[in-house]
Amino acid sequence: MLVAAGVALVLPLAVIGSLAAAGVQLTPALVITLSILLTQGLSFGGVALLYLALQEGTLRVPVRWPTAIDVNWMVGGSALALAALIVGWLVVSLVGLDVGEHQLQEAGMADPQIFLLLIVLSLLLIGPAEELLFRGVVQGRLRQAFGAGAAIGLAAVTFAALHMLALSGPLAARITTVVVLVLPSLVFGIAYERTGNIAVPAVIHGVYNATLLAVSYYAVQTEAAA
Repeated sequence: MLVAAGVALVLPLAVIGSLAAAGVQLTPALVITLSILLTQGLSFGGVALLYLALQEGTLRVPVRWPTAIDVNWMVGGSALALAALIVGWLVVSLVGLDVGEHQLQEAGMADPQIFLLLIVLSLLLIGPAEELLFRGVVQGRLRQAFGAGAAIGLAAVTFAALHMLALSGPLAARITTVVVLVLPSLVFGIAYERTGNIAVPAVIHGVYNATLLAVSYYAVQTEAAA
């Protein structure tokens, strides 16, 4: 996981910096697309696949065509993950705590079309790649060492904590956001544990992200039309 995080930090900066130095016109949408392809695609997904290939069968990440039970989990898990996030934000709001802002959210507010791009990338790349790494590899290894319950919790905390790199705002506000993000992350982990199919949390995660992005897009467009 540390290797994937390190690659995710260095690779996008190196590639995008090289393109900028070469005089390539980098629009915000292109920068975001390249960042996600390099971070979630090559860094997270690629490192996870390489790790699994080098394990010689000591860790398996099962994937299959969804069964009826899997589909039920995909639908119910997507709703539960969103509900968990809403409950977390309500509690934070009632307590009066500040939260951090995701940098991609800020980019989408400046150019709403970016939200539409991110919806597609969330379903096709972000959800699958992040779940392969954090549920398939990280949670899988933790399960072997500590059992299912601890693995779900530790993987959720690890996944949520990594979002610190993508958040802006005061440290306390970013920590609050990370704590809230643990809640939907637990849903992803439970879904994987209960179904034994990495496709299930991948779909849940993608739909969860896409729904939040669609809501943000609708809110920006409504405000602009007012």
